[in-house]
Amino acid sequence: MSVQSIAFSTGQLAEVRRLQGLYPDKRGALLPVLHMAQDTFGYVSLEVEEYVASLFGLSPAHVHEVVTFYTLYFRQPRGRHVVAVCHNLSCHLAGAPLILAHLKERLGIDVGETTDDGRITLQAVECLCACEAAPMMQVDDRYEMNLTPDKVDRIVEALR
Repeated sequence: MSVQSIAFSTGQLAEVRRLQGLYPDKRGALLPVLHMAQDTFGYVSLEVEEYVASLFGLSPAHVHEVVTFYTLYFRQPRGRHVVAVCHNLSCHLAGAPLILAHLKERLGIDVGETTDDGRITLQAVECLCACEAAPMMQVDDRYEMNLTPDKVDRIVEALR
């Protein structure tokens, strides 16, 4: 992705200005604008970070800190499906390490990687807010709870 090819459309720039106007400090709009950038460019590269920083009068380092803090921003192309396994305390105690190890072996990738066919990106995330149904994971926009290796296999197979 070259720096020259990174630019929002006129309509998107108007939306950036509208979002910035919603906050007493325009930096309050940084997260939704980063989501817009990710939707537009596919992921948030260093060049995208630099472009977004210029829209806010921020340093690229500040934007980079935000992007690397949150798990919802992807710094490289992601798969068609995102599988995010919760590894917070409740899920950990209920077997999340086993689920994560099973997924890594089944998919042949590590956390943060995407399968060679571009279908699945694997993540480990801090909390998905369903401790009573641990271990759990989020697959795209839906939640899968009370996981077992067999259940995970069925879920992954349906993504192929």
